[in-house]
Amino acid sequence: MNQASEIRFARLLSAAVKVEPSEVKAVLLSFLCNFVLLGSYYILRPVRDAMATVFGAEELETLFTGTFIITMLCAPLYSALAARVRLARFLPGLFWLWLVNILIFYVLFQVAPHDRWVAAAYFWWFSVVNLFLISVFWTFMADTFSAQQAPRLFAFIAAGGSTGAIAGPLITTLLVRPIGPDGLLLIAAGGFLVVILIIHLLMREKERFRLNNPDAQKTTLDHSLPGNPFRGFALLLKSPYLLGQAAFMLCMTWVATVIYFLQTDLVAKAYSEIEGRTVAFADLDLVVNISAALILIFGLGRTIQRFGVTLSLILTPVIMVAAFGGIAVSPSLLMVQTARGLQRITQYAIARPSREMLFTVVDQESRYKAKNVIDTVVYRFGDLSAAWMQAGLRMANAGILGAAALGVAASVMWAVVAVGMGRRYEVLRGESARLTRA
Repeated sequence: MNQASEIRFARLLSAAVKVEPSEVKAVLLSFLCNFVLLGSYYILRPVRDAMATVFGAEELETLFTGTFIITMLCAPLYSALAARVRLARFLPGLFWLWLVNILIFYVLFQVAPHDRWVAAAYFWWFSVVNLFLISVFWTFMADTFSAQQAPRLFAFIAAGGSTGAIAGPLITTLLVRPIGPDGLLLIAAGGFLVVILIIHLLMREKERFRLNNPDAQKTTLDHSLPGNPFRGFALLLKSPYLLGQAAFMLCMTWVATVIYFLQTDLVAKAYSEIEGRTVAFADLDLVVNISAALILIFGLGRTIQRFGVTLSLILTPVIMVAAFGGIAVSPSLLMVQTARGLQRITQYAIARPSREMLFTVVDQESRYKAKNVIDTVVYRFGDLSAAWMQAGLRMANAGILGAAALGVAASVMWAVVAVGMGRRYEVLRGESARLTRA
């Protein structure tokens, strides 16, 4: 892309994002990569949720426990690989591994389409892999764009994911009945092939971007990240800033898990067939991702630039306090689906991209290792702890009112943590800007 083309694209994109001509190629590739990645992800996700209903909504805590154990095993393995493989090979290699896994499950679904433990295995695999693939993508973004660029660009890049996530549920809704859940896996595998190609292009662009754009991150991908397999845990425990991000993730996960349990239980009662449940989950995905894309393209970037990251971090927990209140008043499938939609729209369109900006002010090793621990182990610990809290509420016959009260408490804690993290980020961002100018 020559300079004239970059200027033309920058003008065309000006309605959605404030991008400099030198940033255009990197931003468009990032948008496209997120588009294909989340499109494939949202083909796989409704299949995961349908598999949960096969295993049994009343035993979701068992699925969440297995997911946490597997995540605990995979996080040190991820760190060990990062210490032995150059990042330029490590990043695409992860996506190759996940693509092979998809093909394995395609075979298993052909051999044992209604097996309860195959369903559980897929749930566990996808619930672990989805966090890693999203974490790796955003780590790469935080390792490419600086703290000065992120408030302008991350909302638009996140919009690529949301628009891709619109395509995923559409494909699922249209094709799940004629080709079945197993056929959807082959489509997702094709998407992962495209992601791998774009990752290679992005790595080349990062290097060019690093050399020619003074605002870009100055890190390279021509090396590994030495350290033992538990280095990510050590980095996390040594940094109050990273611990704050872990607390943010924990509260956000508690809120999401409480609503997910309510949704899964009510959907299982409302639909008797796996295909019907898959469509119900996919339809909600479609509404969520259309709404999130509109917010990201036309609202979030400008809001952050005008009011700062702190406001965008606290908005979702405040909304969720009201959503749980609505569930307590009207505990119906419609209300739970509405609350679940609100939670996911605001999390994906506001909380998540705002949170990803927080990692632009930490060192490269913390991005790839400590961030991965937060995005996977802390996330799944949040799932696990919320799942067993839900089980305790069920044993105490607390019902939906008890779950709503738990959701309100988690949302309030989340808001408090968000205020502290937003303020600390602004301080570190200011220090980063001064160092760049120096």
